[in-house]
Amino acid sequence: MGVRVSPFAFRLPAAQPQPVVLNLMKTEFTDVSETQKTITIEIPSEVVDAEINKVARDYSRQARIPGFRPGKVPPTVVKRRFRDQILHDVSHTLIPKAVEAALQERGIEPVDSPNIKDVDLREGQPLKFTAAIETVPAFDPGDLSTVSLQRRPTVITDEAVAQTLERLRERAAKSEPVEGRPVADADTVVIDIGRKDPDGETDTHENVTLELGAPVNPPGFDAQLIGMNPGDQKAFTIHFPEDYGVKEMANTDVAYTVSLKEIRKRVLPELDDEFAKDLGEFDSLDGLRERVRADLHAEANEAGERQLRTDLLKQLSDRVSFELPASMVEREIERRLEEFVRQLMQQNVDPRQAGIDWAQFREAQREPARAAVASALTLDEIARRDGITVPPEDVDKEIERFAQRAGRTPAALRAQLEKEGGLSRLVTGLRREKAVDLALSRATMTTETPAP
Repeated sequence: MGVRVSPFAFRLPAAQPQPVVLNLMKTEFTDVSETQKTITIEIPSEVVDAEINKVARDYSRQARIPGFRPGKVPPTVVKRRFRDQILHDVSHTLIPKAVEAALQERGIEPVDSPNIKDVDLREGQPLKFTAAIETVPAFDPGDLSTVSLQRRPTVITDEAVAQTLERLRERAAKSEPVEGRPVADADTVVIDIGRKDPDGETDTHENVTLELGAPVNPPGFDAQLIGMNPGDQKAFTIHFPEDYGVKEMANTDVAYTVSLKEIRKRVLPELDDEFAKDLGEFDSLDGLRERVRADLHAEANEAGERQLRTDLLKQLSDRVSFELPASMVEREIERRLEEFVRQLMQQNVDPRQAGIDWAQFREAQREPARAAVASALTLDEIARRDGITVPPEDVDKEIERFAQRAGRTPAALRAQLEKEGGLSRLVTGLRREKAVDLALSRATMTTETPAP
């Protein structure tokens, strides 16, 4: 009874390994690199046969084979009939325990499930296989006081305040009808539009609102509308250049028919006390201006703190001198891709129709992913070295915060996290945040002198 099992990956068991496997098996470790290890393991034939017999007995109790009463099928018949299934069960029982035992003996913590290959499992013979392991070597994150950070001063200019006020006016603009003149630049028009593409397919749309000067308008379309009056109709052809953003339309001619129904223009409110009052809680324009300045100051401070954090993580990532485990980098790339896809879907954009070269996008994430993994590993080492822990009350507060944002109860969210293994990730994130705070507190901080 023997079979060679195809390569597969096992998840290591949570339980402690059986002593018989640990005491009798042979192991040989090979250092491929600082982060890659190979273990060749041989489990004695007596351990293998004992497990085969145990699994065969379990099958015998449940097997239904013609000519034999239930529970009375001889082991030899069971082994012959269910050979592949039995060996599959034996390998998935012995191999994870053996790998876990070997790793515990060496004090090695893998960063991913070991890749098991070259499995040779035969009745009466030792079980032999190889496990490829990725791990992170111990390293010193160094003296945090040697991290040099520069805090940029927060300066809010009158020009920045004026620009924000102008954007508020733009938002409060009203659309009013225009009479007594034709279409001009920056007008908004209401039109019925017919379209015939290069393939001869046509479509029509009624009461389309179009703002002249909008970047989404076809090239040269606005110029065709200027000078038209309500009630006018016009037919024209637009040529889309070879470098047009939408590849399907590049270097094509599209025929349009337009019927102008209405001309409107955007009217901005005057920047005065009445405008400020219309926005809500302000008695005067000066009050609004003060609020704008305060909000800009707070936003600038937040941006400054984010930049400090970015600079810190960059310097911490540079302290990792070994080659990063490939599986960790790949997981970070996948996380970034999934996050980007979620953002597209939240904006009602179909990722499959977004015109994105996903292979190129993925490769562009590789260096940022490496930096993110390296900084996370350094934060983990800082946390270990300095004994940073996360008290239960901090975990409770974080769960409450996420639950409130998601409109769920903390108990329900905690149950989901525990079921999906997310609670440990949450704790890891909180511990890293504490390590960031510690690093910021010990870093050498200087303040940039503002330009005169």
